[in-house]
Amino acid sequence: MAKELPLVDEEEQEEEQEEQAQSLLGEDGGCTSHLDLLSRVTENRSDRAAVVTLMGEEYVIPPRSAFLLSDFTRIQPLVRYGRRFELIVMDPPWENKSVKRSRRYSSLPSSQLKRLPVPLLASPNCLVVTWVTNRPSHLRFICDELYPHWGVEVVAEWYWVKVTTSGQFVFPLDSQHKKPYEVLVIGRYRSSTTDSSSLSETSAAPVEDQRLIVSVPSALHSQKPSLSEVLKPYVGAEAKCLELFARNLHPGWTSWGNEVLKFQHTNYFTLTPADDDGATT
Repeated sequence: MAKELPLVDEEEQEEEQEEQAQSLLGEDGGCTSHLDLLSRVTENRSDRAAVVTLMGEEYVIPPRSAFLLSDFTRIQPLVRYGRRFELIVMDPPWENKSVKRSRRYSSLPSSQLKRLPVPLLASPNCLVVTWVTNRPSHLRFICDELYPHWGVEVVAEWYWVKVTTSGQFVFPLDSQHKKPYEVLVIGRYRSSTTDSSSLSETSAAPVEDQRLIVSVPSALHSQKPSLSEVLKPYVGAEAKCLELFARNLHPGWTSWGNEVLKFQHTNYFTLTPADDDGATT
């Protein structure tokens, strides 16, 4: 593996964990005012979703979720948060010509991904899943450079096949420009402290190779299908899960990105009364 990332002292992590997390809701159930979303992880510790006003806009925050709104330069609060995750999923903003033309979001050079502190966030045998565009250079970079840099072993490649509501490919299979599928590279984090007992637990549920996920793509650009259910057999129902470069939140997950609340805006939801006390979902 390439140059080791600086280790974080375990005792220091425990001491700073409380400081790095803040509750979205106060003891009275109302939204806490003056939340610092940029330098502290924000948690919805409730078992219910909450509609809250943040930065002057209304957002829907799923139950038991946590998030950090930041970029690479301010990702340290996520490390100091003190959690180690059994599943890390990321959909990097890969550089390509269409993204540059559309300017829908900022892209990132592949080499910059090595700055992500995955070894400081992953538990032993953590499943690391990366969405990849159809550029062969991106796939080679993950398998030959990025995963080895983190100490992650590639164990499978899956394919997300995009179909229309009538079941047809969204693009011709032999198209020279756009393909009707994307690749997921799945790996296991093999830390230097991984022992034989934890390895045996992982080997009891090996990840099958060459699996297909078939679905109709979201109308929202670059929105990927949720992987919570399909990955549950390989990480367990109670696994701590993290999404990097997230643009929306999931119940029970921790999410990080500079657009982490983008698709949680109330404009993307239909809010209806949940019960007689006036709460909404």
